[in-house]
Parts: sequence; C-alpha cells; structure tokens
Amino acid sequence: QVQLVESGGGLVQPGGSLRLSCAASGFTFSIYAMSWYRQPPGKERELVAGITSAGGSTNYPDSMKGRFTISRDNAKNTVYLQMNSLKPEDTAVYYCNARRTYYSGSYSREYDYWGQGTQVTVSS
Repeated sequence: QVQLVESGGGLVQPGGSLRLSCAASGFTFSIYAMSWYRQPPGKERELVAGITSAGGSTNYPDSMKGRFTISRDNAKNTVYLQMNSLKPEDTAVYYCNARRTYYSGSYSREYDYWGQGTQVTVSS
C-alpha cells in the first residue's frame, strides 16, 4: 500500500521557519522524483519544489527560489522541505508528491502518488 505521510506543519510567525517531512512507504522511493506542492486557501495547487530520484538536481519556480530548500534521504525514504523567512502568503496546505514514468519499448505508464497534506499557517 502506497503511503506518503507529511508532517511538520503548524502555526508560525512571519519570518519564522518550518521543516516539513514526507515519509514514503509501499513503493521504491529511490527511483521516484519527489516534489512539494501547496494549495493556498481559495487558490489552485502550485509547485513549490522538486528533486530528482537520486537527489542530484532540484528545481524551484522563480517565485519560490531563495527561501525554500528541498532535500531527500533515500535511506530513510523521506523528502524534506525547509522553509525560511515565511510570509503570510505562504499559508497553505502543503502536499508531497511522488512521480515516475515507466518505459518499456513503446509502452509507458505514469505513477503519481500524493500525500494527504499538512497545514502551514503563517500569522502573528
């Protein structure tokens, strides 16, 4: 059974930091690219950060660069999101995503898993 369980969310003051964790089980974590997404209240889900399966490359939308850092520990089947200098507009539910495309000749299949999300609220 595939599971992605996020933790580390909560209430933080503006300027504060949080570290989110996502513990994976039920699939071969080390061959999946991992990402963090967020969904602010009343808005669509958006990408926060992504990391390749071996952790050698990361990507961030321009709006997320500088304050967020994604990392992973394949030995612990866990991906992290370090968030610094938090702002009220960072308030959202943060989701962990695992994705992999399997290729065999002309056949391909995408595997796409989501966690249940963790609430991050930035407020004084």
